[in-house]
Amino acid sequence: MNAAQKLGFSESTKLLIIHADDAGLAHAENRATIQSLQRGVVNSYSIMVPCPWFYEMAIFAKNNPQYDNGVHLTLTCEWEKYRFGPVLPVSEVPSLVDENGFFFKKRDKLAQNATVEHVEKELTAQIERALKIGIKPTHIDSHMYSVGAKPEFLDAYRRIGKKYKLPLVLSKQLFEMVGLEVNLSSYEEELFVDNVHMGDFKYFEKGELAGFYAAVLDKLEGGLNLILIHPAFDDDEMKGITINHPNFGSEWRQIDFDFFTNEEVKSKLKEQNIQLITWDEIRKKIYGG
Repeated sequence: MNAAQKLGFSESTKLLIIHADDAGLAHAENRATIQSLQRGVVNSYSIMVPCPWFYEMAIFAKNNPQYDNGVHLTLTCEWEKYRFGPVLPVSEVPSLVDENGFFFKKRDKLAQNATVEHVEKELTAQIERALKIGIKPTHIDSHMYSVGAKPEFLDAYRRIGKKYKLPLVLSKQLFEMVGLEVNLSSYEEELFVDNVHMGDFKYFEKGELAGFYAAVLDKLEGGLNLILIHPAFDDDEMKGITINHPNFGSEWRQIDFDFFTNEEVKSKLKEQNIQLITWDEIRKKIYGG
Protein backbone atom coordinates (compact mmCIF):
# COMPACT_ATOMS: atom_id res chain seq x y z
CA MET A 1 0.00 0.00 0.00
CA ASN A 2 1.48 3.35 -0.99
CA ALA A 3 1.07 6.63 0.86
CA ALA A 4 -1.71 7.80 -1.45
CA GLN A 5 -3.79 4.79 -0.45
CA LYS A 6 -3.06 5.36 3.23
CA LEU A 7 -4.37 8.89 2.76
CA GLY A 8 -7.60 7.66 1.18
CA PHE A 9 -6.75 8.03 -2.51
CA SER A 10 -6.34 5.40 -5.20
CA GLU A 11 -2.94 3.77 -5.72
CA SER A 12 -2.53 5.52 -9.07
CA THR A 13 -3.38 9.05 -7.86
CA LYS A 14 -0.44 11.35 -8.54
CA LEU A 15 -0.22 13.40 -5.34
CA LEU A 16 2.44 16.09 -5.29
CA ILE A 17 3.93 18.53 -2.80
CA ILE A 18 6.24 21.16 -4.32
CA HIS A 19 8.19 22.20 -1.27
CA ALA A 20 10.53 25.16 -0.77
CA ASP A 21 13.25 24.53 1.81
CA ASP A 22 15.36 27.10 3.67
CA ALA A 23 12.96 30.02 4.14
CA GLY A 24 14.51 32.32 6.74
CA LEU A 25 18.04 31.67 5.49
CA ALA A 26 18.29 35.08 3.81
CA HIS A 27 16.21 38.03 2.62
CA ALA A 28 16.61 36.81 -0.99
CA GLU A 29 15.42 33.35 0.04
CA ASN A 30 12.37 34.83 1.74
CA ARG A 31 11.43 37.07 -1.19
CA ALA A 32 11.75 34.22 -3.67
CA THR A 33 9.82 31.80 -1.45
CA ILE A 34 6.95 34.27 -1.00
CA GLN A 35 6.79 34.99 -4.72
CA SER A 36 6.90 31.26 -5.50
CA LEU A 37 3.88 30.74 -3.28
CA GLN A 38 1.97 33.71 -4.63
CA ARG A 39 2.82 33.44 -8.33
CA GLY A 40 3.97 29.89 -8.89
CA VAL A 41 3.02 26.31 -8.11
CA VAL A 42 4.99 25.94 -4.89
CA ASN A 43 2.45 24.84 -2.29
CA SER A 44 4.54 24.25 0.82
CA TYR A 45 7.62 25.67 2.53
CA SER A 46 9.53 25.37 5.78
CA ILE A 47 11.34 27.94 7.90
CA MET A 48 14.80 27.80 9.48
CA VAL A 49 14.26 29.25 12.95
CA PRO A 50 17.95 29.85 13.90
CA CYS A 51 18.71 32.00 10.84
CA PRO A 52 19.04 35.81 10.89
CA TRP A 53 16.12 36.33 8.48
CA PHE A 54 13.73 34.02 10.35
CA TYR A 55 11.64 36.86 11.77
CA GLU A 56 10.74 38.27 8.35
CA MET A 57 9.47 34.90 7.16
CA ALA A 58 7.79 34.18 10.49
CA ILE A 59 5.66 37.31 10.22
CA PHE A 60 4.69 36.33 6.68
CA ALA A 61 3.72 32.85 7.89
CA LYS A 62 1.68 34.27 10.75
CA ASN A 63 -0.17 36.70 8.49
CA ASN A 64 -0.66 34.21 5.64
CA PRO A 65 -1.86 30.95 7.20
CA GLN A 66 -3.35 29.90 3.84
CA TYR A 67 0.14 28.80 2.80
CA ASP A 68 1.37 25.45 4.04
CA ASN A 69 4.44 25.93 6.23
CA GLY A 70 6.61 23.78 8.46
CA VAL A 71 9.62 24.13 10.73
CA HIS A 72 12.87 23.24 8.97
CA LEU A 73 14.61 21.82 12.03
CA THR A 74 18.23 22.89 11.88
CA LEU A 75 21.33 21.34 13.45
CA THR A 76 24.00 22.15 10.85
CA CYS A 77 25.28 25.21 8.98
CA GLU A 78 27.14 24.30 5.80
CA TRP A 79 28.24 27.73 4.55
CA GLU A 80 31.82 28.97 4.45
CA LYS A 81 31.43 32.60 5.61
CA TYR A 82 27.80 32.72 6.75
CA ARG A 83 27.49 31.12 10.17
CA PHE A 84 24.73 30.68 12.74
CA GLY A 85 24.08 28.52 15.77
CA PRO A 86 21.35 27.32 18.09
CA VAL A 87 18.43 29.39 19.32
CA LEU A 88 19.22 28.27 22.86
CA PRO A 89 22.21 29.69 24.71
CA VAL A 90 25.35 27.73 23.79
CA SER A 91 25.80 26.95 27.49
CA GLU A 92 22.61 24.87 27.36
CA VAL A 93 23.53 22.85 24.25
CA PRO A 94 27.35 22.92 24.08
CA SER A 95 27.65 19.62 22.20
CA LEU A 96 25.90 21.09 19.14
CA VAL A 97 28.50 23.76 18.35
CA ASP A 98 32.08 24.23 17.25
CA GLU A 99 34.75 26.25 19.07
CA ASN A 100 33.12 29.49 17.86
CA GLY A 101 29.60 28.65 19.00
CA PHE A 102 28.25 27.86 15.52
CA PHE A 103 26.57 24.70 14.26
CA PHE A 104 28.94 22.19 12.67
CA LYS A 105 29.17 22.32 8.87
CA LYS A 106 28.79 18.59 8.34
CA ARG A 107 26.59 15.82 9.69
CA ASP A 108 29.52 13.61 10.65
CA LYS A 109 30.83 16.26 13.05
CA LEU A 110 27.35 16.56 14.52
CA ALA A 111 27.16 12.80 14.99
CA GLN A 112 30.60 12.71 16.64
CA ASN A 113 29.90 15.51 19.11
CA ALA A 114 26.21 16.01 19.79
CA THR A 115 24.21 14.35 22.55
CA VAL A 116 20.63 13.32 21.89
CA GLU A 117 19.56 15.35 24.93
CA HIS A 118 20.94 18.54 23.41
CA VAL A 119 19.51 17.71 19.97
CA GLU A 120 16.01 17.20 21.33
CA LYS A 121 16.24 20.27 23.55
CA GLU A 122 17.32 22.54 20.67
CA LEU A 123 14.81 21.20 18.14
CA THR A 124 12.02 21.63 20.69
CA ALA A 125 13.17 25.20 21.32
CA GLN A 126 13.05 25.94 17.58
CA ILE A 127 9.43 24.80 17.39
CA GLU A 128 8.52 26.71 20.53
CA ARG A 129 10.03 29.92 19.13
CA ALA A 130 7.95 29.51 15.96
CA LEU A 131 4.80 28.88 17.99
CA LYS A 132 5.45 31.88 20.25
CA ILE A 133 5.55 34.24 17.26
CA GLY A 134 2.24 32.88 16.07
CA ILE A 135 3.20 30.40 13.36
CA LYS A 136 0.92 27.37 13.08
CA PRO A 137 3.22 24.78 11.50
CA THR A 138 1.80 22.02 9.34
CA HIS A 139 4.76 19.63 9.55
CA ILE A 140 8.42 19.32 10.48
CA ASP A 141 11.37 18.46 8.30
CA SER A 142 15.13 18.58 8.68
CA HIS A 143 17.84 20.77 7.19
CA MET A 144 20.44 18.57 5.43
CA TYR A 145 18.49 15.69 6.97
CA SER A 146 20.79 15.98 9.98
CA VAL A 147 18.25 14.16 12.15
CA GLY A 148 19.43 11.05 10.32
CA ALA A 149 23.03 11.46 11.47
CA LYS A 150 22.41 9.02 14.36
CA PRO A 151 19.50 6.69 15.18
CA GLU A 152 18.97 8.47 18.49
CA PHE A 153 18.49 11.80 16.71
CA LEU A 154 15.89 10.27 14.41
CA ASP A 155 14.03 8.88 17.40
CA ALA A 156 13.99 12.38 18.91
CA TYR A 157 12.61 13.73 15.62
CA ARG A 158 9.76 11.24 15.83
CA ARG A 159 9.05 12.04 19.48
CA ILE A 160 8.86 15.75 18.68
CA GLY A 161 6.47 15.11 15.80
CA LYS A 162 4.14 13.13 18.03
CA LYS A 163 4.40 15.69 20.83
CA TYR A 164 3.26 18.54 18.57
CA LYS A 165 1.00 16.35 16.38
CA LEU A 166 2.90 17.28 13.24
CA PRO A 167 3.68 14.91 10.37
CA LEU A 168 7.34 14.18 9.69
CA VAL A 169 8.91 14.34 6.27
CA LEU A 170 10.22 10.78 6.10
CA SER A 171 11.63 9.02 3.07
CA LYS A 172 14.05 6.11 2.72
CA GLN A 173 14.92 7.46 -0.70
CA LEU A 174 15.78 10.91 0.64
CA PHE A 175 18.15 9.53 3.26
CA GLU A 176 19.92 7.61 0.50
CA MET A 177 20.07 10.73 -1.68
CA VAL A 178 21.97 12.65 0.98
CA GLY A 179 24.31 9.73 1.69
CA LEU A 180 22.86 8.44 4.95
CA GLU A 181 22.38 4.78 5.81
CA VAL A 182 19.42 4.68 8.18
CA ASN A 183 17.60 1.68 9.59
CA LEU A 184 13.90 2.53 9.42
CA SER A 185 12.50 -0.88 10.34
CA SER A 186 10.94 0.49 13.53
CA TYR A 187 9.25 3.35 11.63
CA GLU A 188 6.95 1.30 9.43
CA GLU A 189 3.81 2.74 11.03
CA GLU A 190 4.82 6.24 9.94
CA LEU A 191 3.76 7.78 6.63
CA PHE A 192 6.61 7.68 4.14
CA VAL A 193 6.82 9.82 1.01
CA ASP A 194 6.73 7.38 -1.91
CA ASN A 195 8.90 9.34 -4.33
CA VAL A 196 11.28 12.23 -3.62
CA HIS A 197 12.70 14.36 -6.43
CA MET A 198 15.58 16.76 -5.83
CA GLY A 199 17.99 18.32 -8.28
CA ASP A 200 21.40 16.69 -8.63
CA PHE A 201 24.66 18.55 -9.21
CA LYS A 202 25.26 16.65 -12.47
CA TYR A 203 22.15 18.28 -13.98
CA PHE A 204 23.12 21.72 -12.71
CA GLU A 205 26.67 21.39 -14.00
CA LYS A 206 25.39 20.52 -17.48
CA GLY A 207 22.79 23.30 -17.49
CA GLU A 208 20.00 20.73 -17.39
CA LEU A 209 18.39 21.42 -14.02
CA ALA A 210 15.19 22.89 -15.49
CA GLY A 211 15.00 19.95 -17.88
CA PHE A 212 15.28 17.57 -14.94
CA TYR A 213 12.29 19.19 -13.24
CA ALA A 214 10.25 19.05 -16.45
CA ALA A 215 11.03 15.36 -16.85
CA VAL A 216 10.00 14.68 -13.24
CA LEU A 217 6.57 16.18 -13.89
CA ASP A 218 6.21 14.30 -17.18
CA LYS A 219 7.03 10.95 -15.58
CA LEU A 220 5.46 11.38 -12.14
CA GLU A 221 4.20 8.12 -10.65
CA GLY A 222 1.17 7.36 -8.51
CA GLY A 223 1.57 7.86 -4.79
CA LEU A 224 2.78 10.71 -2.60
CA ASN A 225 5.48 12.65 -4.45
CA LEU A 226 7.71 15.40 -3.09
CA ILE A 227 9.77 17.83 -5.14
CA LEU A 228 12.30 19.61 -2.93
CA ILE A 229 13.54 22.99 -4.15
CA HIS A 230 15.39 26.00 -2.71
CA PRO A 231 14.13 29.17 -4.42
CA ALA A 232 16.20 32.33 -4.02
CA PHE A 233 17.72 35.04 -6.19
CA ASP A 234 21.17 34.99 -7.71
CA ASP A 235 22.06 38.34 -6.17
CA ASP A 236 24.97 39.64 -4.10
CA GLU A 237 23.43 38.49 -0.83
CA MET A 238 23.01 34.87 -1.93
CA LYS A 239 26.34 34.85 -3.76
CA GLY A 240 27.98 35.89 -0.50
CA ILE A 241 26.20 33.22 1.51
CA THR A 242 26.89 30.41 -0.96
CA ILE A 243 30.46 31.33 -1.88
CA ASN A 244 32.49 28.29 -2.97
CA HIS A 245 29.34 26.17 -2.71
CA PRO A 246 27.84 25.76 -6.21
CA ASN A 247 25.80 22.79 -5.02
CA PHE A 248 22.50 24.48 -4.03
CA GLY A 249 24.24 27.80 -4.59
CA SER A 250 22.69 31.09 -5.64
CA GLU A 251 22.59 30.28 -9.36
CA TRP A 252 20.93 26.93 -8.64
CA ARG A 253 18.33 28.60 -6.43
CA GLN A 254 17.53 31.15 -9.13
CA ILE A 255 16.82 28.28 -11.55
CA ASP A 256 14.49 26.72 -8.97
CA PHE A 257 12.61 30.01 -8.67
CA ASP A 258 12.41 30.60 -12.41
CA PHE A 259 11.14 27.13 -13.24
CA PHE A 260 8.45 26.87 -10.59
CA THR A 261 7.04 30.35 -11.24
CA ASN A 262 6.70 29.66 -14.97
CA GLU A 263 3.10 29.56 -16.20
CA GLU A 264 3.91 26.51 -18.33
CA VAL A 265 4.37 24.43 -15.18
CA LYS A 266 0.75 25.02 -14.18
CA SER A 267 -0.33 23.69 -17.58
CA LYS A 268 1.92 20.67 -17.19
CA LEU A 269 0.31 19.77 -13.87
CA LYS A 270 -3.10 19.76 -15.53
CA GLU A 271 -1.87 17.82 -18.56
CA GLN A 272 -0.37 15.10 -16.37
CA ASN A 273 -3.39 14.94 -14.04
CA ILE A 274 -1.24 15.78 -11.03
CA GLN A 275 -3.05 16.63 -7.81
CA LEU A 276 -1.32 19.04 -5.42
CA ILE A 277 -1.67 18.18 -1.75
CA THR A 278 -0.35 20.02 1.32
CA TRP A 279 1.19 18.82 4.54
CA ASP A 280 -1.71 20.43 6.36
CA GLU A 281 -4.15 18.15 4.54
CA ILE A 282 -1.96 15.21 5.51
CA ARG A 283 -1.74 16.45 9.11
CA LYS A 284 -5.52 16.56 9.37
CA LYS A 285 -5.82 13.03 8.01
CA ILE A 286 -3.26 11.75 10.54
CA TYR A 287 -4.18 13.76 13.62
CA GLY A 288 -7.55 15.33 12.80
CA GLY A 289 -8.59 18.95 13.35
